[in-house]
Amino acid sequence: MQDLCLVGWAHTRFGRLPQHDLESLIREATCGALVDAGLAAADIDAVFVANFNGGMVPDAFTSSLPFGTDSGFRFKPAVRVENACASGSAALHAAAHAILSGKARIALVVGAEKMTASSGAEVTQALAGAGYQKDPALSFPGIFAQLAQQYFARYGEHSATLARIAAKNHANGVRNPWAHIRKDLGFDFCNTESVANPMIAAPLRKTDCSTVADGGAALILTTADHAAGFRRAVRLRAMTHVNDFLPLSQRDPVAFEGPTLAWQQALKQAGVSLADLSFAEVHDCFTIAELLSYEAMGLAPTGQGARCLDDGSVYPDGRLPVNPSGGLKAKGHPVGATGVSMHVLAALQLCGEAGEFQVQGAELAGVFNMGGAVVASYVSLLDRLR
Repeated sequence: MQDLCLVGWAHTRFGRLPQHDLESLIREATCGALVDAGLAAADIDAVFVANFNGGMVPDAFTSSLPFGTDSGFRFKPAVRVENACASGSAALHAAAHAILSGKARIALVVGAEKMTASSGAEVTQALAGAGYQKDPALSFPGIFAQLAQQYFARYGEHSATLARIAAKNHANGVRNPWAHIRKDLGFDFCNTESVANPMIAAPLRKTDCSTVADGGAALILTTADHAAGFRRAVRLRAMTHVNDFLPLSQRDPVAFEGPTLAWQQALKQAGVSLADLSFAEVHDCFTIAELLSYEAMGLAPTGQGARCLDDGSVYPDGRLPVNPSGGLKAKGHPVGATGVSMHVLAALQLCGEAGEFQVQGAELAGVFNMGGAVVASYVSLLDRLR
């Protein structure tokens, strides 16, 4: 497979952004990526917009919204790509396929979501659309609470383990200027049910759940050969995607079989081992998802993910820092933007441009982006080409 590279990118603040609507988030991210790559819209051959929405805002037809930034986009092919919380990675894959097929040479991938204009109940209902509608009526906190309950029943009570993950990611988020929550909450707060940290769906407390946020991110993708004309290039060493059954009844979601397979395929595709990774950005929509990700990656045996916290492996100074950006937990989870954001932040790390949350000596990055209740699993491995 021909090597593909990220040659420009941009990231908006994540959080409650009343000054932004969906269009302005898309425009800000688009403009930033073009400037960063030193390109004009006329240089882009195809546009891929990642956006879940599900009724959170009226904008259902978003593919041409980047065009408002530059008239040079007019008449370029553009599509909206959606695969639940993995929409951003799905858009990246669509762009990669367009380039590898020869239909495009340079592609823009932009992901954005406006979530805070809707009520909490409306957001919960919209996100529930990413679940199997014939399953018992559960919100996503309810679904992942079931996963946590099942994990606890098999491997012991791990509420404190989840609190350690939350505390780690909030401490990391303090150093990320784009993060929604830049406050070190500490283990005790995360491990204690309180008015400020209520139980959302037992055993998941508020600090075990990612935030509802607005935000956007964008990147420019091209071939490695063409990347020689840009000031820096981050190579996609591997890109894998697997989908599982949608109904929970047809699988064991706690086994994280889709993520496990996606990681195995990515490592094999790149010809590397887990030990070669410098850091990973993983989909911690809920803290139980990060715990299960440790096991899916192969960092710990099944049921023993807590070891990664015990031995310090996943902390910023550990052998494999996980979510140095703060993850979805602290950075925020504007659904359509999430997968694009993960790749942008990985590129920043590999180029030594991550500022206060820089992983020193970062050479190989892993990104895991998940859609739905362990349904769509995407893993990317990236390194710096030049």
